[in-house]
Amino acid sequence: MSPARLAVFGHPVAHSLSPRIHAAFAAQTGIAIAYEAIDAAPDVFADALAAFAAAGGTGANVTLPLKELAHGLASTRSARAERAGAVNTLVRRGDAWHGDNTDGAGLVRDLTERHGLDLRGRRSLLVGAGGAARGVAPALLEAGISELYVVNRTASRTDALADALGEPGRVHPRYLEQLEELGEFELIVNATSAGRGGAMLSLPRSLVGVRTAAVDLSYGEASVPFLAWARAHGCRDAIDGLGMLVEQAAESFALWHGVRPETQAVFEALQSQSALLVNAD
Repeated sequence: MSPARLAVFGHPVAHSLSPRIHAAFAAQTGIAIAYEAIDAAPDVFADALAAFAAAGGTGANVTLPLKELAHGLASTRSARAERAGAVNTLVRRGDAWHGDNTDGAGLVRDLTERHGLDLRGRRSLLVGAGGAARGVAPALLEAGISELYVVNRTASRTDALADALGEPGRVHPRYLEQLEELGEFELIVNATSAGRGGAMLSLPRSLVGVRTAAVDLSYGEASVPFLAWARAHGCRDAIDGLGMLVEQAAESFALWHGVRPETQAVFEALQSQSALLVNAD
């Protein structure tokens, strides 16, 4: 039996750990896969995905900046993908793609089970309103946070995300210039890609309280600026997106193969490698 043909699409995507993660899952479960990274700019993504399907592709992960485009290319979508307006996992069903979003489930599982955070009742701030933010916002609400404030450079995207979530009593769109007025948060999630260029949004110290957990959805070098800000300003927890990456990948693997792999050993191996790379710099 030939291996299942899978891929991760992104732009850029060469840095992605997804091929390594899924290879580890495949070895663990005894399932044969061929998993590749495909770089596709937004204007060629549709064609690249069609070519992948024509060549026998049966499943795909989708990362920045293609998650909202993937939502539009899926013929059917799960309820959580529909609510998010973004897709990070595609499953081939017949001659069409089914879209799902495993980001939120992956984030909540990492924060609650690996890091032991109780999300219930936390006043929360989500920085960013793109595909990554859209993927995690519904799951954070379902996990029981009390309120979600959303800020982004582009006001129209902030408003669109707040509208899509459909909970005006709990979700509050705000603008970057209003950050100083918002008070303290018990959870701050950075869903922007600013750190990829070594940059960092200017966030005020006033956002941080005694039990604030700061979470970056990025990992590796891209998470360094935000987590450095978090530690410098006294956040109790400073967590990168590596655990979320592994957990959302396990959710995707389960959608494709019907079995959810164990994640802790894979996470620890990646974390050890990341620490070695940081220490070597």
